[in-house]
Amino acid sequence: MAEQQAQAGATRCGFAALIGAPNVGKSTLVNALVGSKITIVSSKVQTTRALMRGIAMEGDAQIILVDTPGIFTPKRRLDRAMVSAAWSGAHDADIVCIMLDAKRGLDDEALAIMKQVGASRRPMFLVINKVDLVAREKLLGLAQAANEQLKFAHTFMIAAVSGDGVADLRTAMAAAMPTGPFLYPPDQISDAPERFLAAEVTREKIYHKLHQELPYQSTVETTSWTERKDGSVRIEQTIFVERESQRKIVLGKGGATIKAIGADARKELGEALERPVHLFLFVKVREDWGDDPERYREMGLEFPKR
Repeated sequence: MAEQQAQAGATRCGFAALIGAPNVGKSTLVNALVGSKITIVSSKVQTTRALMRGIAMEGDAQIILVDTPGIFTPKRRLDRAMVSAAWSGAHDADIVCIMLDAKRGLDDEALAIMKQVGASRRPMFLVINKVDLVAREKLLGLAQAANEQLKFAHTFMIAAVSGDGVADLRTAMAAAMPTGPFLYPPDQISDAPERFLAAEVTREKIYHKLHQELPYQSTVETTSWTERKDGSVRIEQTIFVERESQRKIVLGKGGATIKAIGADARKELGEALERPVHLFLFVKVREDWGDDPERYREMGLEFPKR
């Protein structure tokens, strides 16, 4: 027993929440820290809807990364659920990383987030992303201005897409984790079920293919997952939209769009699962799915009563 306690005392494990406005690069950073893609990435804002947890290892430390939805002014019920999830991720974490877009700087959204996080007693890191797009002089001024708003334990300047500065951030995160045993096996990279991750992959492909034609009125559910004797997997997914006109957009002329979405998703899923994937997509109209409590449970969100 003493030996086990000594081993447990030699390890660190905790939660690090990434907080920021939409599209500052939180999901890209999570993937970079983990070293593998576990959350979808899109240039469109509000891509991340629920709390996604990635698991990064650094020496004897396990860092559970909480990729939160971007914080913005909510207008719809789904918006309110996403913002609530983001703040819950911050409150429950051992350290909070506030991310800024170097190009946008301290805009109104960033200042509002800092003001609300200011009461947190947890260690806070300032992470300035996309530094490769901004002159060094401007970066130094931004870092100074942000540290005047809040007392940050550390300031990091990174480019999540290329990975520049990510290793230093991961090392500092590991050092800030509390002493304790790992909560997950060392080779596990996410706590999300495969069915959920598969649905997220398809949702990402919808965003990439449809651009502005179908902003946020769609969601994807994995309805069937069958392990086949030959080692492959058969996956059935349903894409839910709110109107018949949206269903036609997803299908495309002669079914061309849905076939392209399926081909891209099938390829990525096959690479991620390291085996053949047989993917079948269906599109259904579910009016006002954004007001259906069951859909929120599927996404891991609390259903706002109003």
